[in-house]
Amino acid sequence: MTGPAAGPDTVPDAGPNTGLRVAVVGGGPGGLYAAALLKRLDPDRSVTVWERGAPEDSFGFGVVFSDETLGGIAQADPVLHDAVQREFVRWQDIEIHHRGRAVRSGGHGFAALDRRRLLVLLAERCRALGVRVHVRTPAPPAAALAAAYDLVVAADGARSATRAGHADAFGPHLTPHGCRYIWLSAELPLDAFRFEILQTPHGVMQAHAYPYRADAATFIVEMAEDVWRRAGFDALDEAGSIAACEKLFAQVLDGRPLRGNRSRWQYFTTVVNDRWRHGNTVLLGDAAHTAHFSIGSGTKLAMEDALALAACLREHPDTGTALAAYEAERRPVVASTQRAALASSEWFERIAQYVDQPPLQFAFNLLTRSRRVTHDNLRLRDREFTDTVEAAFGAPPGTPPMFTPFTLRGLTLRNRVVVSPMDLYTARDGLPGDFHLVHLGARALGGAGLVMTEMVCVSPEGRITPGCTGLWSDEQEAAWRRVADFVHASGQGAAVGLQLGHSGRKGSTRLMWEGIDQPLPDGNWPVVAPSALPYRSGVNQVPHALDQAGLARIRDQFAAAAERGARAGFDLLELHCAHGYLLSSFLSPLTNHRTDAYGGDLAGRLRFPLDVLDAVRRVWPGDRPLSVRISATDWADGGTSGDDAVEIARALAAHGADAVDVSTGQVVADEAPAFGRSYQTPFADRIRNATGLPVIAVGAISSWDDVNSLLLAGRADLCALARPHLYDPHWTLHAAAEQGYEGPAAPWPPSYLAGRRPPPTGRTDAPKPRLTLDG
Repeated sequence: MTGPAAGPDTVPDAGPNTGLRVAVVGGGPGGLYAAALLKRLDPDRSVTVWERGAPEDSFGFGVVFSDETLGGIAQADPVLHDAVQREFVRWQDIEIHHRGRAVRSGGHGFAALDRRRLLVLLAERCRALGVRVHVRTPAPPAAALAAAYDLVVAADGARSATRAGHADAFGPHLTPHGCRYIWLSAELPLDAFRFEILQTPHGVMQAHAYPYRADAATFIVEMAEDVWRRAGFDALDEAGSIAACEKLFAQVLDGRPLRGNRSRWQYFTTVVNDRWRHGNTVLLGDAAHTAHFSIGSGTKLAMEDALALAACLREHPDTGTALAAYEAERRPVVASTQRAALASSEWFERIAQYVDQPPLQFAFNLLTRSRRVTHDNLRLRDREFTDTVEAAFGAPPGTPPMFTPFTLRGLTLRNRVVVSPMDLYTARDGLPGDFHLVHLGARALGGAGLVMTEMVCVSPEGRITPGCTGLWSDEQEAAWRRVADFVHASGQGAAVGLQLGHSGRKGSTRLMWEGIDQPLPDGNWPVVAPSALPYRSGVNQVPHALDQAGLARIRDQFAAAAERGARAGFDLLELHCAHGYLLSSFLSPLTNHRTDAYGGDLAGRLRFPLDVLDAVRRVWPGDRPLSVRISATDWADGGTSGDDAVEIARALAAHGADAVDVSTGQVVADEAPAFGRSYQTPFADRIRNATGLPVIAVGAISSWDDVNSLLLAGRADLCALARPHLYDPHWTLHAAAEQGYEGPAAPWPPSYLAGRRPPPTGRTDAPKPRLTLDG
């Protein structure tokens, strides 16, 4: 390793032209590993690294590796792997301290080492291979390096100067998170990854601690911004903060001191870039992307980036093609990790809503917070732990959580699976026909505990499309009775629920497959709303703003339909107050601009939906449950917020709702949803834990493992699935078969018994991150 080189405005000679000339900006693990691999794979390359700091300035203390990353290092550079693995401290367990109890889960498999020691080993490997490494030396400007070298690797961290110098090309997006944290070290011998949860007079604080030497542990203290201020940390310097943390976590530290390394309180910032390459300059590691420290993937991602970059440069004939291949290969892996990291960081930001959970459920909730670790995964790692959590949940022995019965009022559901309401658009004049009988009947036969109708409209003008069903006539009531009777007679104990709604301003549109939310080419009927605001300006009708007489008429239509539904034999009624339909559009400030008693603040916007709920509850049988579906966020600035959703749920419960079905969005056309696996469940989770009201979670829940995980973690009471039930009407029975469950909560119809064992199938695996070099 060399000392200071030429000044930052001078570019030293890039070396001979016999091979690729590479400049690496940043001497962290990703930059040094990339330099070593690039030189090892082609000794003719000239590789130079610039690092503005010294090795002892390294941020943080310990770094954690997965077995996959270690396997990649072993394949790519056995010499480096041998050096690194000798330094590792390894452990298997995670220990969670909460409300005076320690809960331990095993089988997780971690390996960590001192970050500064890792940098020394990487620098030594670079030096042995002939890489020039300049420390305490700022890199020359990005443009100057790009002109002098064939390839510039920007591995200069989350505050990358290279990225900032070409911000217009890379398109960076920096999103700060809501907690403050400080990175410290303790001379603490740990044999597990330890989470310490403190409930203090200032609020909830937590420590993330893990060993990186036999006698030392990384010790990260984290808390919400308001807790941080109430505790007085905003007025303390590094020494004062360390002393305060030592006092707070004295029981954990047992007299041992905490140490810093120019440690300061900060927000974590998620870095995303539109593009990772610009000409011959490419971003790597934190310069390209960051993932919250609570899933410990920063160094892992950076080193896997380095491996992929080196491989792509070997496999492709020119630098431009190689850089494009590198970005295409790494982006999906990074995006998946960032989604998991976001879920994890948001969980810790919301930790105050979980601290009243029983310690076992809290521990399971924490372990599954990122949605990467699941119930089934934990069973493989530590069967004893999951058995204990299941027993505390109330699952009978040998019964997966999803097959534990659940009671709402006088209705006991045989299991926790709900067939979510799905518009079928196959009715004529609102009349359900054979298609509806077969659709709902098949899913009842398929094992779900509760089968929901599509949104059934309370009037002809309340339909979304001409193909929507209704419940305003005797003929429709009789047709729905036929469906309910079939479910009760043949569904082996399944329940059937009725969802009632009114389309509001989103009505009078084409069938979904003819143009969703597009107006009819002819035969349109007038639409109504709280305010005269079209769904899409210039596309959809301008609705008529309802007056008092119109409000009363629609309220009475809901009540009349509910009475018909009760006579038809439905077991549960759900009021549709989501997705921008009429009742939903009263709730959102983006669609309700009224100045009378039905607009304004949240209490005013709730008034009409609550009037309807009261009218329906009065006529709906007292022993049958009533749920309400809401959009817990509009996914748009100025719309319904998570705080609003909690208050809406409380108001609904006060007016007789037994459960809230928590969906999101579809309220305004210019929404920007954050799609992803189980992406709506955090809203259900928040409502359940803030109000104690039973919730139905919905939204990209696709596997029985997801269902079990959500239930055990206390994030939902029931799980509603739509598309999986379109793909497989017998999804619930197949979930039982795949888990080896043959109990009463998932009975096979006698005629289907021969098919209750899953047939042999092939196996497919998701694409793996780059862990080896080809050739």
